[in-house]
Amino acid sequence: MTDDGRTPGIDRPVEAGLESAPGTGLAMPPGEPGEARPRSLAGRLGGLLRSLVIPALAIFSGLVIGALVIVFSDVKIVGLWTSDPGAAFAVSVRDVANAYGALFAGSLGDPGKIVTAITSGDPDQMTKALRPISESLLSATPLIFTGLSVALGFRSGLFNIGAEGQLYVGALFAVIAGFSFAGLPAFVHIPLAIGLGFLGGALWGFVPGLLKARTGAHEVIVTIMLNYVAYRFVDLALKNPPVQREGATNPISKFVLDSAAVPFIIPGLRVTWWFVIALGAAVVISWLLFKSTKGFEFRAVGLNPPAARYAGMNIALTTVLTMVVAGGLAGLAGASVMLVPQGKLTPGFSPGYGFDAIAIALLGKSRPSGVVAAALLFGILRAGATPMQAATAIPIDLVVVVQALVIMFIAAPALVRGLYRLPAPKAAQAEVFTKGWGS
Repeated sequence: MTDDGRTPGIDRPVEAGLESAPGTGLAMPPGEPGEARPRSLAGRLGGLLRSLVIPALAIFSGLVIGALVIVFSDVKIVGLWTSDPGAAFAVSVRDVANAYGALFAGSLGDPGKIVTAITSGDPDQMTKALRPISESLLSATPLIFTGLSVALGFRSGLFNIGAEGQLYVGALFAVIAGFSFAGLPAFVHIPLAIGLGFLGGALWGFVPGLLKARTGAHEVIVTIMLNYVAYRFVDLALKNPPVQREGATNPISKFVLDSAAVPFIIPGLRVTWWFVIALGAAVVISWLLFKSTKGFEFRAVGLNPPAARYAGMNIALTTVLTMVVAGGLAGLAGASVMLVPQGKLTPGFSPGYGFDAIAIALLGKSRPSGVVAAALLFGILRAGATPMQAATAIPIDLVVVVQALVIMFIAAPALVRGLYRLPAPKAAQAEVFTKGWGS
């Protein structure tokens, strides 16, 4: 006890931006649900629905502007608008309907065919009807891991742009583990390979975390540079034994052994149990952030580092640990691409999962549940892009345009409220994701 009756390390004054955690006297971030004032189920559902209004309208707005891009990128339709507006409108509606119909049919399937296939009981029909959904889940799986990686960094005040490099190193570690250790049973080999994939990404995340904690080097610069180091590191490994496949002259790895491959959920469909693992990772990260003491420290450091330091939290250790866990999650994304039947590592195997993760984390408000939803949206758009192009000859780049528009509207909620005449929230509360460049 001190002279003023306070217990050292416990009864400390609360800094600006932090509230007192119930029963502890420690500071806590404001506005996190379920910690200070538990709400009823109806209140939670109402809050959830209100939180979905802006993202839903952002997606709708992105699709509307994407429709305008479809219409006005066709020279014939533009010319028709000047000569016969009625016919031009009909053609425009038809083309947009065909494009979006092909996009969503290619990613979610035809509901009528799905119902018919299920009622028929024919496995071949069900496999064919469910294939589009399988492709969407397959595309979303690595995006969930990388989105969680970036979101965890945001919550701790760190901007992890190195998820792509961490993914590459995790994939390298996973594929090496996958073709090594022949003779191991699957229940040993699969967890071992997954663990090494996590380790590879964690090691790549440890470097910027340590440099940030010890020298103040900004994680944005360090992680960007480490991305390029990871690319060349993987290229070098693929051109030399023991990673390069025997007899191959091009940079390609050996195949992953069957004992290390995570099996398909449904035979005949490409989605594997990795999707379930990704959902499990989201649950674990949600618990870590909002139910555990360490997650409380992560968020406290992200919201107000001086207050967190004054409360006795180790800022350097938290920074390093955050980057290690974030890197490990990105490493799992790489492992999810490698540890599948006939899995192999090649240069450029990732279409940019680590960079899409930044948009996914922003779209999901850096919450694990939001990250899963945003990853599913991106997976749907990505899986449906090729069928849309095949059916309508509309360039696949339209999907990128829609993604960018959705992100733009999500990043500007005031714009969405202005467009749809929505009232401003009663209590606007800023949520701090990252510290500034000078921190």
